[in-house]
Amino acid sequence: MAALQFVDVPGYSALLLRRTFTDLSLPGALMSMAKEWLSGTDATWNAQTKSWVFPSGATLTFGFLENEDDKYRYQSSEFQFIGFDELTQFSEEQYRYLFSRLRKLLTADVPLRVRSASNPGGYGHEWVKNRFITPIDSTKRVVYIPARLDDNPYLDKERYVESLNRLDAVTREQLLHGDWAIQVQGNFFKRQWFEIVEAYPEDARHLRFWDKAASLDGDYTAGALLAEKNGIFYLVDMIRFKDTSKGVEDVIKQTAIRDDCAVRMEQEPGSAGVDNIDHYARTVLIGYDFKGIKSTGDKVSRAGIVSSSAEAGNLKLIKGAWIGAFLDEAVIFPEGQHDDQIDALSGAMIALANRPNPSRFSVMHRGSYGGQHR
Repeated sequence: MAALQFVDVPGYSALLLRRTFTDLSLPGALMSMAKEWLSGTDATWNAQTKSWVFPSGATLTFGFLENEDDKYRYQSSEFQFIGFDELTQFSEEQYRYLFSRLRKLLTADVPLRVRSASNPGGYGHEWVKNRFITPIDSTKRVVYIPARLDDNPYLDKERYVESLNRLDAVTREQLLHGDWAIQVQGNFFKRQWFEIVEAYPEDARHLRFWDKAASLDGDYTAGALLAEKNGIFYLVDMIRFKDTSKGVEDVIKQTAIRDDCAVRMEQEPGSAGVDNIDHYARTVLIGYDFKGIKSTGDKVSRAGIVSSSAEAGNLKLIKGAWIGAFLDEAVIFPEGQHDDQIDALSGAMIALANRPNPSRFSVMHRGSYGGQHR
Protein backbone atom coordinates (compact mmCIF):
# COMPACT_ATOMS: atom_id res chain seq x y z
CA MET A 1 0.00 0.00 0.00
CA ALA A 2 2.82 2.40 0.82
CA ALA A 3 4.54 1.67 -2.50
CA LEU A 4 1.32 2.44 -4.41
CA GLN A 5 0.65 5.73 -2.65
CA PHE A 6 2.04 8.01 -5.39
CA VAL A 7 1.47 5.99 -8.59
CA ASP A 8 -0.61 8.86 -9.98
CA VAL A 9 2.55 11.01 -10.12
CA PRO A 10 4.50 10.98 -13.42
CA GLY A 11 8.04 9.67 -12.97
CA TYR A 12 7.36 8.01 -9.60
CA SER A 13 9.16 4.68 -9.08
CA ALA A 14 8.80 2.18 -6.25
CA LEU A 15 10.81 -0.98 -5.55
CA LEU A 16 9.73 -3.92 -3.38
CA LEU A 17 12.43 -6.41 -2.40
CA ARG A 18 12.66 -9.95 -1.09
CA ARG A 19 15.85 -11.94 -0.68
CA THR A 20 15.04 -14.32 -3.57
CA PHE A 21 12.74 -14.22 -6.58
CA THR A 22 11.07 -17.39 -5.27
CA ASP A 23 10.09 -15.47 -2.12
CA LEU A 24 8.41 -12.86 -4.31
CA SER A 25 6.46 -15.28 -6.46
CA LEU A 26 5.07 -17.70 -3.86
CA PRO A 27 1.26 -17.88 -3.55
CA GLY A 28 0.07 -15.06 -1.31
CA ALA A 29 3.42 -13.24 -1.51
CA LEU A 30 4.00 -9.71 -2.81
CA MET A 31 3.73 -10.34 -6.55
CA SER A 32 0.66 -12.52 -6.08
CA MET A 33 -1.00 -9.85 -3.96
CA ALA A 34 -0.15 -7.11 -6.46
CA LYS A 35 -1.69 -9.16 -9.28
CA GLU A 36 -4.85 -9.65 -7.23
CA TRP A 37 -5.10 -5.93 -6.50
CA LEU A 38 -4.08 -4.49 -9.86
CA SER A 39 -5.52 -6.91 -12.44
CA GLY A 40 -8.51 -5.26 -14.11
CA THR A 41 -7.18 -1.74 -13.46
CA ASP A 42 -5.48 0.58 -15.94
CA ALA A 43 -2.08 -0.65 -14.74
CA THR A 44 -0.23 -3.10 -17.03
CA TRP A 45 2.22 -5.85 -16.09
CA ASN A 46 5.67 -5.99 -17.72
CA ALA A 47 6.88 -9.57 -17.24
CA GLN A 48 10.40 -8.80 -18.44
CA THR A 49 11.11 -6.06 -15.90
CA LYS A 50 8.77 -7.52 -13.23
CA SER A 51 7.04 -4.15 -13.02
CA TRP A 52 3.54 -2.74 -12.99
CA VAL A 53 3.29 0.38 -15.18
CA PHE A 54 0.57 2.92 -14.45
CA PRO A 55 -1.14 5.41 -16.79
CA SER A 56 0.94 8.21 -15.29
CA GLY A 57 4.13 6.39 -16.27
CA ALA A 58 4.85 5.52 -12.62
CA THR A 59 6.18 2.03 -11.92
CA LEU A 60 6.10 -0.54 -9.14
CA THR A 61 9.01 -2.98 -9.55
CA PHE A 62 9.70 -6.25 -7.74
CA GLY A 63 13.32 -7.16 -7.10
CA PHE A 64 15.54 -9.50 -5.13
CA LEU A 65 19.02 -9.52 -3.53
CA GLU A 66 19.88 -13.20 -3.33
CA ASN A 67 23.65 -12.66 -3.46
CA GLU A 68 25.67 -9.81 -1.97
CA ASP A 69 26.58 -8.39 -5.39
CA ASP A 70 22.95 -8.36 -6.53
CA LYS A 71 22.67 -4.90 -5.01
CA TYR A 72 24.64 -3.60 -8.00
CA ARG A 73 21.79 -4.65 -10.29
CA TYR A 74 20.12 -1.41 -9.18
CA GLN A 75 23.22 0.77 -9.59
CA SER A 76 21.72 2.94 -12.33
CA SER A 77 18.18 2.96 -10.96
CA GLU A 78 16.30 5.74 -9.19
CA PHE A 79 13.43 5.22 -6.76
CA GLN A 80 11.34 7.35 -4.43
CA PHE A 81 10.16 4.34 -2.41
CA ILE A 82 12.10 1.19 -1.45
CA GLY A 83 10.46 -1.53 0.62
CA PHE A 84 12.16 -4.57 2.19
CA ASP A 85 10.00 -7.55 3.11
CA GLU A 86 11.52 -9.76 5.85
CA LEU A 87 14.45 -7.40 6.44
CA THR A 88 16.33 -9.85 8.66
CA GLN A 89 16.98 -12.00 5.58
CA PHE A 90 19.12 -9.22 4.08
CA SER A 91 22.62 -8.09 4.99
CA GLU A 92 23.18 -4.64 6.44
CA GLU A 93 25.41 -3.81 3.45
CA GLN A 94 22.58 -4.56 1.01
CA TYR A 95 20.16 -2.42 3.00
CA ARG A 96 22.57 0.52 3.29
CA TYR A 97 23.53 0.41 -0.39
CA LEU A 98 19.92 0.72 -1.58
CA PHE A 99 19.70 4.12 0.10
CA SER A 100 22.00 5.37 -2.67
CA ARG A 101 19.20 4.61 -5.16
CA LEU A 102 16.81 7.15 -3.62
CA ARG A 103 16.34 10.21 -5.84
CA LYS A 104 14.08 13.22 -5.39
CA LEU A 105 11.71 14.03 -8.26
CA LEU A 106 12.24 17.50 -9.67
CA THR A 107 8.70 17.69 -11.01
CA ALA A 108 6.73 16.68 -7.90
CA ASP A 109 6.97 16.88 -4.12
CA VAL A 110 7.09 13.15 -3.43
CA PRO A 111 8.87 12.10 -0.20
CA LEU A 112 11.80 9.69 -0.27
CA ARG A 113 10.93 6.64 1.82
CA VAL A 114 12.47 3.34 2.87
CA ARG A 115 10.09 0.98 4.68
CA SER A 116 10.76 -2.51 6.00
CA ALA A 117 8.83 -5.32 7.62
CA SER A 118 10.30 -8.32 9.40
CA ASN A 119 9.99 -10.99 12.01
CA PRO A 120 12.84 -11.41 14.50
CA GLY A 121 15.41 -14.12 13.81
CA GLY A 122 17.23 -14.90 10.62
CA TYR A 123 20.54 -13.99 9.03
CA GLY A 124 20.36 -10.27 9.79
CA HIS A 125 18.70 -10.37 13.23
CA GLU A 126 21.61 -8.69 15.00
CA TRP A 127 22.00 -5.65 12.77
CA VAL A 128 18.24 -5.07 12.41
CA LYS A 129 17.85 -5.21 16.19
CA ASN A 130 20.75 -2.80 16.70
CA ARG A 131 19.41 -0.36 14.11
CA PHE A 132 15.70 -0.35 14.91
CA ILE A 133 14.77 -2.12 18.15
CA THR A 134 17.57 -1.08 20.51
CA PRO A 135 19.45 1.53 18.45
CA ILE A 136 23.16 1.81 19.23
CA ASP A 137 23.28 5.15 17.40
CA SER A 138 20.45 7.30 18.74
CA THR A 139 21.04 9.92 16.02
CA LYS A 140 19.67 7.66 13.26
CA ARG A 141 16.21 8.70 12.04
CA VAL A 142 14.49 5.36 12.51
CA VAL A 143 11.03 4.34 13.69
CA TYR A 144 10.05 0.90 14.98
CA ILE A 145 6.34 0.01 15.05
CA PRO A 146 5.67 -3.42 16.58
CA ALA A 147 2.78 -5.50 15.29
CA ARG A 148 1.25 -8.32 17.31
CA LEU A 149 -1.07 -11.22 16.57
CA ASP A 150 -4.10 -9.28 17.78
CA ASP A 151 -3.37 -6.54 15.22
CA ASN A 152 -4.45 -8.84 12.38
CA PRO A 153 -8.24 -9.32 12.50
CA TYR A 154 -8.22 -11.50 9.35
CA LEU A 155 -6.01 -14.26 10.74
CA ASP A 156 -7.32 -17.51 12.23
CA LYS A 157 -5.47 -16.97 15.50
CA GLU A 158 -6.29 -20.33 17.05
CA ARG A 159 -4.94 -22.31 14.09
CA TYR A 160 -1.90 -20.02 13.80
CA VAL A 161 -0.96 -20.44 17.46
CA GLU A 162 -1.49 -24.18 17.15
CA SER A 163 0.98 -24.24 14.25
CA LEU A 164 3.56 -22.12 16.06
CA ASN A 165 3.39 -24.34 19.15
CA ARG A 166 5.05 -27.08 17.09
CA LEU A 167 8.19 -24.94 16.67
CA ASP A 168 11.21 -24.71 18.95
CA ALA A 169 10.90 -22.26 21.86
CA VAL A 170 13.11 -19.56 20.33
CA THR A 171 11.45 -19.46 16.91
CA ARG A 172 7.98 -19.64 18.53
CA GLU A 173 8.65 -16.59 20.71
CA GLN A 174 10.09 -14.67 17.77
CA LEU A 175 7.11 -15.34 15.49
CA LEU A 176 4.29 -15.39 18.03
CA HIS A 177 5.29 -12.51 20.29
CA GLY A 178 7.79 -10.62 18.13
CA ASP A 179 10.50 -11.20 20.73
CA TRP A 180 13.75 -9.56 19.55
CA ALA A 181 15.64 -10.28 22.77
CA ILE A 182 15.50 -14.06 22.55
CA GLN A 183 18.12 -15.53 20.20
CA VAL A 184 19.33 -18.83 18.91
CA GLN A 185 22.44 -19.62 20.93
CA GLY A 186 25.67 -20.51 19.21
CA ASN A 187 27.74 -23.32 20.65
CA PHE A 188 30.74 -21.22 21.70
CA PHE A 189 29.61 -18.62 24.24
CA LYS A 190 26.94 -18.23 26.89
CA ARG A 191 25.95 -14.78 28.09
CA GLN A 192 26.28 -15.80 31.75
CA TRP A 193 29.94 -16.73 31.32
CA PHE A 194 30.97 -13.07 31.11
CA GLU A 195 31.31 -11.33 34.47
CA ILE A 196 31.13 -7.53 34.20
CA VAL A 197 33.51 -5.75 36.60
CA GLU A 198 34.39 -2.14 37.31
CA ALA A 199 38.20 -2.35 37.09
CA TYR A 200 41.18 -4.63 36.67
CA PRO A 201 44.69 -4.92 38.23
CA GLU A 202 46.79 -1.81 37.72
CA ASP A 203 49.87 -3.83 36.75
CA ALA A 204 48.13 -6.05 34.17
CA ARG A 205 49.80 -6.55 30.79
CA HIS A 206 47.69 -5.31 27.93
CA LEU A 207 47.57 -4.61 24.20
CA ARG A 208 45.15 -3.52 21.48
CA PHE A 209 44.51 -5.96 18.62
CA TRP A 210 42.88 -4.84 15.37
CA ASP A 211 40.88 -6.96 12.96
CA LYS A 212 40.90 -4.45 10.13
CA ALA A 213 38.52 -3.79 7.26
CA ALA A 214 38.61 -0.80 4.95
CA SER A 215 35.16 -0.51 3.42
CA LEU A 216 31.87 1.19 4.12
CA ASP A 217 29.99 -1.81 2.72
CA GLY A 218 31.87 -4.85 4.05
CA ASP A 219 32.90 -6.09 7.47
CA TYR A 220 33.52 -3.95 10.52
CA THR A 221 36.96 -2.90 11.70
CA ALA A 222 37.18 -4.06 15.33
CA GLY A 223 39.81 -3.30 17.96
CA ALA A 224 39.96 -5.21 21.26
CA LEU A 225 41.89 -3.75 24.20
CA LEU A 226 42.73 -6.76 26.37
CA ALA A 227 44.55 -6.95 29.70
CA GLU A 228 45.89 -10.01 31.55
CA LYS A 229 47.32 -10.88 34.96
CA ASN A 230 47.83 -14.31 36.50
CA GLY A 231 45.89 -16.01 33.71
CA ILE A 232 42.80 -13.79 34.10
CA PHE A 233 41.90 -11.76 31.02
CA TYR A 234 40.01 -8.46 31.09
CA LEU A 235 38.36 -7.10 27.94
CA VAL A 236 38.78 -3.41 28.69
CA ASP A 237 37.33 -1.85 25.56
CA MET A 238 35.99 -2.80 22.14
CA ILE A 239 35.83 -0.43 19.19
CA ARG A 240 33.79 -1.42 16.12
CA PHE A 241 33.13 0.81 13.11
CA LYS A 242 33.07 1.08 9.33
CA ASP A 243 34.99 3.65 7.33
CA THR A 244 37.20 4.19 4.32
CA SER A 245 40.82 3.03 4.37
CA LYS A 246 41.97 6.52 5.40
CA GLY A 247 39.26 6.77 8.04
CA VAL A 248 40.31 3.42 9.52
CA GLU A 249 43.93 4.61 9.69
CA ASP A 250 42.91 7.81 11.50
CA VAL A 251 40.88 5.94 14.13
CA ILE A 252 43.63 3.37 14.74
CA LYS A 253 46.24 6.11 15.18
CA GLN A 254 43.99 8.15 17.47
CA THR A 255 43.24 5.04 19.55
CA ALA A 256 46.96 4.22 19.85
CA ILE A 257 47.62 7.71 21.24
CA ARG A 258 44.84 7.23 23.78
CA ASP A 259 45.80 3.67 24.75
CA ASP A 260 49.60 4.15 24.80
CA CYS A 261 50.15 0.40 24.66
CA ALA A 262 51.34 -2.35 22.32
CA VAL A 263 49.36 -2.64 19.10
CA ARG A 264 48.94 -5.80 17.09
CA MET A 265 47.08 -6.31 13.82
CA GLU A 266 46.04 -9.34 11.79
CA GLN A 267 48.35 -9.74 8.82
CA GLU A 268 46.47 -10.92 5.77
CA PRO A 269 48.08 -13.62 3.60
CA GLY A 270 50.33 -12.73 0.69
CA SER A 271 52.33 -9.67 -0.30
CA ALA A 272 49.37 -7.33 0.19
CA GLY A 273 49.26 -8.26 3.87
CA VAL A 274 53.00 -7.65 4.24
CA ASP A 275 52.70 -4.27 2.51
CA ASN A 276 49.80 -3.25 4.75
CA ILE A 277 51.71 -4.02 7.95
CA ASP A 278 54.79 -2.22 6.61
CA HIS A 279 52.65 0.83 5.79
CA TYR A 280 51.23 0.97 9.32
CA ALA A 281 54.67 0.51 10.88
CA ARG A 282 56.33 3.24 8.80
CA THR A 283 53.46 5.71 8.44
CA VAL A 284 50.55 5.28 10.85
CA LEU A 285 52.02 3.90 14.10
CA ILE A 286 55.60 5.22 14.10
CA GLY A 287 57.16 4.90 17.57
CA TYR A 288 54.66 2.36 18.88
CA ASP A 289 55.24 -1.28 19.76
CA PHE A 290 53.47 -2.49 16.63
CA LYS A 291 53.58 -5.83 14.81
CA GLY A 292 51.49 -7.80 12.35
CA ILE A 293 50.36 -11.26 13.41
CA LYS A 294 49.74 -13.96 10.81
CA SER A 295 46.53 -15.90 11.42
CA THR A 296 46.75 -19.64 11.92
CA GLY A 297 43.68 -21.83 11.55
CA ASP A 298 40.14 -20.67 10.83
CA LYS A 299 38.10 -18.17 12.82
CA VAL A 300 36.25 -20.85 14.77
CA SER A 301 39.47 -22.58 15.80
CA ARG A 302 41.04 -19.31 16.92
CA ALA A 303 37.96 -18.50 19.00
CA GLY A 304 38.46 -21.69 20.98
CA ILE A 305 40.89 -20.05 23.42
CA VAL A 306 38.37 -17.28 24.08
CA SER A 307 35.52 -19.74 24.60
CA SER A 308 37.45 -21.91 27.05
CA SER A 309 38.66 -18.88 29.03
CA ALA A 310 35.14 -17.43 29.21
CA GLU A 311 33.58 -20.72 30.30
CA ALA A 312 36.20 -21.10 33.04
CA GLY A 313 35.45 -17.59 34.34
CA ASN A 314 38.86 -16.31 33.28
CA LEU A 315 37.58 -13.62 30.90
CA LYS A 316 35.91 -10.59 32.44
CA LEU A 317 34.40 -7.49 30.83
CA ILE A 318 35.17 -3.98 32.05
CA LYS A 319 31.92 -2.06 32.30
CA GLY A 320 31.28 0.05 29.19
CA ALA A 321 28.73 1.02 26.52
CA TRP A 322 30.25 -1.46 24.03
CA ILE A 323 29.27 -4.57 26.02
CA GLY A 324 25.73 -5.04 24.60
CA ALA A 325 26.86 -5.21 20.97
CA PHE A 326 29.75 -7.50 21.91
CA LEU A 327 27.54 -9.98 23.77
CA ASP A 328 24.94 -10.00 20.99
CA GLU A 329 27.67 -11.05 18.55
CA ALA A 330 29.28 -13.53 20.94
CA VAL A 331 26.22 -15.58 21.89
CA ILE A 332 25.32 -16.41 18.26
CA PHE A 333 28.90 -17.01 17.08
CA PRO A 334 29.65 -18.55 14.63
CA GLU A 335 26.10 -18.36 13.18
CA GLY A 336 25.78 -14.56 13.05
CA GLN A 337 26.38 -12.26 10.12
CA HIS A 338 29.33 -10.53 11.82
CA ASP A 339 32.19 -11.98 13.86
CA ASP A 340 34.66 -9.07 13.78
CA GLN A 341 34.67 -8.46 17.54
CA ILE A 342 35.29 -12.14 18.28
CA ASP A 343 38.11 -12.14 15.71
CA ALA A 344 39.72 -9.12 17.36
CA LEU A 345 39.40 -10.62 20.84
CA SER A 346 40.80 -13.97 19.67
CA GLY A 347 43.78 -12.20 18.13
CA ALA A 348 44.38 -10.17 21.28
CA MET A 349 44.26 -13.21 23.54
CA ILE A 350 46.61 -15.23 21.33
CA ALA A 351 49.01 -12.28 21.06
CA LEU A 352 49.08 -11.79 24.83
CA ALA A 353 49.55 -15.50 25.45
CA ASN A 354 52.60 -15.43 23.17
CA ARG A 355 54.05 -12.29 24.74
CA PRO A 356 55.21 -13.22 28.25
CA ASN A 357 57.70 -10.42 28.91
CA PRO A 358 56.26 -7.04 29.93
CA SER A 359 57.55 -3.92 28.24
CA ARG A 360 57.12 -0.24 28.92
CA PHE A 361 53.98 -0.37 26.78
CA SER A 362 52.33 -3.30 28.52
CA VAL A 363 51.21 -1.92 31.88
CA MET A 364 48.15 0.23 32.45
CA HIS A 365 47.60 2.04 35.75
CA ARG A 366 44.40 3.19 37.39
CA GLY A 367 42.37 5.89 35.66
CA SER A 368 40.96 5.94 32.13
CA TYR A 369 39.20 2.66 31.20
CA GLY A 370 36.98 1.31 33.94
CA GLY A 371 38.81 3.34 36.59
CA GLN A 372 42.25 2.97 35.00
CA HIS A 373 44.81 5.49 33.78
CA ARG A 374 48.05 5.27 31.84
